[in-house]
Amino acid sequence: FCFPKPDAKECLAVLENGILTLGNSKISRTYNWNDGNLITISIKDKTSGTEWSSGAKKPDLLLPGESEKAHDAVFTSEFVTGNDIMPHLRAELTYFLGKVQVKRVFRIYPGCQAIACDLYYRGESANTWLRPEVNMADMSNIEKLNSSYMATTMPVIEKLELPGRHWEIEAVEFFDITDRFNNLVRTVKALSYRPAIFRGNILFAQDKISGNGIFMLKEAPASNVQLAYPGCDFISEYGAFRISGAGISSGDLDRNEWKRGYGFVTGIYSGGEYGKLAGLRNYQKNIRILKPELDEMVLMNTWGDRGQDTRIGEKFAIAELEAGAKLGISHFQLDDGWQTGRSSNSAFTGGSLESIWNNPKYWEPNPDRFPEGLGNVVKRGKELGIEICLWFNPSKDDENSNWEKDADVLIDLHKKYGIRTFKIDGVNLPTKNAELNFRKMLDKVDEVTEGQVVFNLDVTAMRRGGYHWFNEYGNLFLENRYTDWTNYYPYTTLRNLWMLSRYVPAEKLQIEFLNKWRNTEKYTGDPFAPSLYRFDYLFAVTMAAQPLAWFEGTGLPAEAFDEAAPVIRKYRKIQHDLHSGCILPVGEEPSGRSWTGFQSIKERNGYFIIFRENNEEESRSIKTWLPSGTRIRCTPVLGSGKPFSAKAGQEGTIKFRLASSNSYTLYSYEIL
Repeated sequence: FCFPKPDAKECLAVLENGILTLGNSKISRTYNWNDGNLITISIKDKTSGTEWSSGAKKPDLLLPGESEKAHDAVFTSEFVTGNDIMPHLRAELTYFLGKVQVKRVFRIYPGCQAIACDLYYRGESANTWLRPEVNMADMSNIEKLNSSYMATTMPVIEKLELPGRHWEIEAVEFFDITDRFNNLVRTVKALSYRPAIFRGNILFAQDKISGNGIFMLKEAPASNVQLAYPGCDFISEYGAFRISGAGISSGDLDRNEWKRGYGFVTGIYSGGEYGKLAGLRNYQKNIRILKPELDEMVLMNTWGDRGQDTRIGEKFAIAELEAGAKLGISHFQLDDGWQTGRSSNSAFTGGSLESIWNNPKYWEPNPDRFPEGLGNVVKRGKELGIEICLWFNPSKDDENSNWEKDADVLIDLHKKYGIRTFKIDGVNLPTKNAELNFRKMLDKVDEVTEGQVVFNLDVTAMRRGGYHWFNEYGNLFLENRYTDWTNYYPYTTLRNLWMLSRYVPAEKLQIEFLNKWRNTEKYTGDPFAPSLYRFDYLFAVTMAAQPLAWFEGTGLPAEAFDEAAPVIRKYRKIQHDLHSGCILPVGEEPSGRSWTGFQSIKERNGYFIIFRENNEEESRSIKTWLPSGTRIRCTPVLGSGKPFSAKAGQEGTIKFRLASSNSYTLYSYEIL
């Protein structure tokens, strides 16, 4: 797995003789210009040579009740570069459908086998794009699922009509709101037949005859929290595949302001299971460049010990920095309580997150807890090599109408103290305007700081961005888990990361490890109690992701530092190299008793992280992503593995050995 040098010049967007061609060295897609309301002609996989011709007669994008006849179309393209984005070709198309104006912004990345499209709308409409009394999830009668019916009930933002009647489908649905959900991925596999509907952000479709396929990614929040949701995300009929739901209703339109709806990514793949996942991952890694000095972190946040804001202050923060330096962390985050205003999550009474801006000093450092501001804490952090980070809760009042004030706070903190990482919490996006204003806040901070700010976007509650929306701004704070409530189990944390890593870049997720010595009495008799694992094992669970030390460092016993500090320091030296590969799950689904792990795949080398959970087997042959017959040499970097060489067996199996249960190893490997 490798990425090309960022040469956007290989990308093309050409309009000639009524044909629009978009593509690069991996993919080509041609459209009938149709006065701007595009109709796909073909899509080609340049690697395999497979080209599918489309039989479509109607436009790819459909807005119920709007004219299909486009007018006043304008097409432009330009190469785009930036501090935190991969250089790419941006092709913009605007056109009118009656009084509604549509803007399609295609993003074409070099060496990427997928083309993205962002969608914007403005103008006015007398029609209702989504009939509220109709929920497609309740429609089972085939007569109700024909094209003419869909044209009157829901927007379709993308469509491919490909030949063939033997298509295998995999639809992948995701769940955030992780305070409530602990099963975050659901897949449905089916044969494409007569019209059928599917929920999810990702659809894979493989032609059983050629073995090659296409994938569609709906860039939107999780299905159960999307705006203007029609009850499904994908509609299939043999080789015809549609993405439904624009994320915006006709009532949201403004005559002058462009409003962004949900977008999509359509790609091609060959090479079986690995080919489809690697194709998706290649696109995902292009959304934001992962910079070691900015995006890589072992971040400690004290909230996991449930002290809330009772101890936060300068003396406590400096003591935490001393403990963090001893442990080997790179970032220390002051959570709720550093600010003058008191939030509703405070351990003290009288807090609120309503009408924040009635108190203009709400987001100034609390003068009682930090008499000289945050300067002394930042200074001590620099002396110890630890970056200071902050928690922040944007104002939700009036659909995030105070977004610019919120942005200015973060910009000022960045300028004054050099803060580059902010945990963004408490967000709720129940309307299109709330969502747009929230994005405006993120965009302003990103623009003014020239891409030097990372956002840890919390996805634990309410309507937020999920795993496929707002991906360009940083990483995701995945879940709150606490020993106080006995909902922290190492194997369930590992399971969530393992399941997500198949479809979401693991390195974009913050994954927690906790102080296992707290609340041990609450787990009495539990065979999966955190206290039954070594502390470095708990850390190892997080290594494929961005590790989150979810505890107070000053509360750790001496053995915590003895077990974990050497591991964390060695890990940080290889962290970015590990994350630069395509990280995919291997082995069994984590259950507390399985052999499981991850593989980071690069061109001629990579890494394995292998876990032997609580079972009696000292060795296990694990299916990897190596081609059968590949010879490798494995060198232990962390954990209790021994060096060995091996030849991958059928389906890429490699035999791993670990002498004791609840143990792990991180290997670097090279292909011989």
